[in-house]
Amino acid sequence: QVQVVESGGGLVQAGGSLRLSCAASGTFFSINTMGWYRQAPGKQRELVAGITSGDSTNYADSVKGRFTISRDNAKNTVYLQMNSLKPEDTAVYYCKIEVVITTHQYQYWGPGTQVTVSS
Repeated sequence: QVQVVESGGGLVQAGGSLRLSCAASGTFFSINTMGWYRQAPGKQRELVAGITSGDSTNYADSVKGRFTISRDNAKNTVYLQMNSLKPEDTAVYYCKIEVVITTHQYQYWGPGTQVTVSS
């Protein structure tokens, strides 16, 4: 059983910053890719940023230069530092992790954390 829990969401004014955290717990051999997604009302869920086990990162064009993804493997945790927030960043942010259990890879999602940016 693997649990994934996000934290750090909230209400912030435009131009402000938030730091999201996502911690994985349970029984698994290792964690491969970790990523942050978001879903705004009436829109599809989209990738915000991802980071591989080798620390390679990728970002959505809309957040490049403003958001930074990082991970702490000792804590099984991934972070998303969000700066210069805009109202259009308002969404529920979800964490997805890919874990290896025995010889198979599985994906797990967190329940999401709300980020609201006021203008």
